[in-house]
Amino acid sequence: MIARKLSFSPRVFVLMAALVFPGWLSAATKTTTFTVSLTLQADCSISANTLNFGTQGVLAANVDQTTTVSVTCSNTAAYNVGFDAGTATGSTVAARLLAGSGAATVGFQLYSDSARTQIWGNTVGTDTVSGTGSGTAQVLTVYGRVPSQTSPAAGAYSTTITATITF
Repeated sequence: MIARKLSFSPRVFVLMAALVFPGWLSAATKTTTFTVSLTLQADCSISANTLNFGTQGVLAANVDQTTTVSVTCSNTAAYNVGFDAGTATGSTVAARLLAGSGAATVGFQLYSDSARTQIWGNTVGTDTVSGTGSGTAQVLTVYGRVPSQTSPAAGAYSTTITATITF
């Protein structure tokens, strides 16, 4: 027999080694872990819609209207929503006023119940509305009333109420 000398190029050797030992050419890997975290604190937001009693003539009967306040608080966060007296001069929570031109005013009130017996004020634990956040918007109805009263001069009457959420 004739012995032949086999010669292999380095490429052929690497290719054959890869076929016989496939893990030999694979890349090495290492792993690690890391923590992802978030801390949520109790938080709330509040928004309110306009309360419009419309256009009226003589105020011989109650004029009732409603509006809504939207409250969004963190899940399980306790809250209280209150309303101040408004910006009309002489207005109090117990006797709110809409201001017209000059010193003319129209009395009105905000209530937390549909029977309009619970004045909605701003003393936490006394005349505010309490609730517990759900993480989504909760809509609260505001019941407004202009009671029958002596009608002042014709014109536009308004005030600005500040709604406050305590949590």
